[in-house]
Amino acid sequence: MTSTPPPGSPFNANIPQLPYIPSPSGPTYHHPRASINSSFSFGPQSLVNSFVGGNPLHPHPLALDPNRSVLPSSPLRSSPRAQRRTKGSTGRHPLAIDNTDVFQDSGDEPDEDIEWGMVDRMRLWRHDALMQHLYDTAAFWGTRFFLGLVHDPNDAFWLAQTYFMTHRYSRAERLLTRPFSTKPPVVPFDLKGKAREPDFPPRLPVGPAAMVDVAAEQQEGVSRLVDMSVVCRYLAAQCLVRQGKWAEATEMLGEANPFRYSGTSMFSPPIQSLRTDRLLGRSGPAVPNTDGGIKVEASMCNLRGLLMLKLNRGDQAKACFMEALALDVKCYDAFEQLVGGEMMTLNEEWEFVQSLAYKEQTPEDAEFVCLIYTSRLRKYKHAEEHALTRRRLVEEFGLSDNPDVLYSFADALYAQFRWSDCYAITSRILGLVAVHTATMPLHIACMHHLPHLHSKLFILAHELVDREPESATSWYAVGVWYLTQKKWSDARTYFSKTSLMDPRFGPAWIAFAHTFAFEGEHDHAVTAYSTCARMFTGSHLPLMFIGMEHIVLSNYAQADESLKAANAMCDGDPLLINECGVLAFNHGWYADAADKFRSALEIAQVTQTSQASWATTWLNLGTSLRKLGRLAEARDAYVKVLEIDSRSAPALGFLGLVYHLMDRLDDAIVKYHEALSINPINAHVLELLNLALEASAESGPLPRFENAGPSEEAARDKEKEKEGESSTRAAFGDMQEGEAGMTLG
Repeated sequence: MTSTPPPGSPFNANIPQLPYIPSPSGPTYHHPRASINSSFSFGPQSLVNSFVGGNPLHPHPLALDPNRSVLPSSPLRSSPRAQRRTKGSTGRHPLAIDNTDVFQDSGDEPDEDIEWGMVDRMRLWRHDALMQHLYDTAAFWGTRFFLGLVHDPNDAFWLAQTYFMTHRYSRAERLLTRPFSTKPPVVPFDLKGKAREPDFPPRLPVGPAAMVDVAAEQQEGVSRLVDMSVVCRYLAAQCLVRQGKWAEATEMLGEANPFRYSGTSMFSPPIQSLRTDRLLGRSGPAVPNTDGGIKVEASMCNLRGLLMLKLNRGDQAKACFMEALALDVKCYDAFEQLVGGEMMTLNEEWEFVQSLAYKEQTPEDAEFVCLIYTSRLRKYKHAEEHALTRRRLVEEFGLSDNPDVLYSFADALYAQFRWSDCYAITSRILGLVAVHTATMPLHIACMHHLPHLHSKLFILAHELVDREPESATSWYAVGVWYLTQKKWSDARTYFSKTSLMDPRFGPAWIAFAHTFAFEGEHDHAVTAYSTCARMFTGSHLPLMFIGMEHIVLSNYAQADESLKAANAMCDGDPLLINECGVLAFNHGWYADAADKFRSALEIAQVTQTSQASWATTWLNLGTSLRKLGRLAEARDAYVKVLEIDSRSAPALGFLGLVYHLMDRLDDAIVKYHEALSINPINAHVLELLNLALEASAESGPLPRFENAGPSEEAARDKEKEKEGESSTRAAFGDMQEGEAGMTLG
């Protein structure tokens, strides 16, 4: 059987080779790319200078073009020379075919064969070994012909890729930053693989200071791969990040996007006259990717954002991720960091995602990409738009059983506190895929809120730890199970472990602070919530919880500040509006409190949320109306609570108080007895019952104290009002504890 050709690109069979750009010269370019004497820096500016001013009429500036993807702009090509066809007609290797099918029988498809030499066959072995995950084999054969036979930058790039896949980041970095000859390689073999007169380039120095040791006469033809190719620089930065070298990685990538202003604004008039229209203004969101892949410039911005997170520069990280997604809407990693990491507020993320250049970058798939991104946004607002988005994805694209679309539905149900419905959807998702990263926290939180699923939560936590002990979600499940058992210290231990494994895992930070709140350590809870607020600057939940804790501590000024800040970030969360009403009630602003409670209930009705979750808000509304003397409306609110939960002791007690104030003593006594049958040790209700019984024994329906003086009657009224307020405060204590449990995760 004759030899087979090495593989080409799986996307484009006619990808041009890596251009060998000579050192530019002329009046418009003052810093040669490979010059050591003029300027020496490991930053990307020399690469940008080559892109802007180096050889502007080159027909294929792929290696320097940041708007192309990795495959065509990387040094991927089969051979640096043209191949000679033979007369034989046999099947081609599957890796040499564009639409590779690993199950096809290559012998059934006749095609022209090409005769390849020794180096070409070794390239085939290397690439085939990579496809079969034989990384040591790929590195072995890649090292043989690169270091011994041909010094080709394309082979160096793929050898570095092999090292990167096997976590040998230091070796890959050294290979990409060592001196390299920019002259085209000379193959010391003919087509038959026979040796001919060798023409090797002069031996270059090696080591960390190799570029400094390059002789002066060799500097014009010597450079580094990171200065010859954008993709090589990106790979080198990846290696530095994996090694934890934050400063070196920042210098390799640049503090900001170096290609941001590489369009027409940077070109001087002489260069503008040389460049064609195709090359002008080639950087920016409006410039589409020309080969169907993902822009390397966007990938570099995304990596720069991850690096800024490592350096605790949250604002810069957010800007980098936004720039990456704007440059290429296909860069989902940046989208996940922005939306999944809650780095933008509710309105910011909606406006940003809707304003991306979908049609300019992906004209054929613009509608689908926009819909799938919209479905992942938070569900506190735009309920109708989210419902329409899910319906279109199901009806127009047939994604009724897609895990991401189902997750969007489950997320909406969770935001409405419909735990059972959300659990049904998440169970379906986990039945389709073993692990869905975004779904698992929702699934675990629903099992926490549904008492009959606590045993299943215990089993799930064990299974996750056994199956994926390195996953932060596994230990988060363990912490939530301890939370259901009210073992606050143990739960806090596992939540802390989860946050150490994944510092960007938001539910673990929230649950960690909840353990302090449930334990009564409100000062520690405020500190934990504050840390969470600094890390997840786009989420209003930490600020809302801080306000709740300050209300418990009677720090109303701080509570007002926190709740206003949370409301500025998200004004569509009914739970937040309820907390603002609680704060207004504690200030004595009963009319304002009643308005806020009504507003919260109206928003909850729009989102079709679970009515059982808002029984406490109805209770708060009734209490506010009773304080305003609107007894009939207060009675209706308490009746609504009893329709939702017929065994609500606070609602029965307050309804009895309303009947008492309305001179309906018999009804009041009945409600007091019903409240005491549920909570027999409520001292406030017992005292109110005694007052009602005493009044019933008197001649009038309500004790008017006709024989008492005005001062004695006022004192008794004041005592009765004080007793009512004590019961109100007790109800608010129950309300706050219930809300803290509702917002877990």
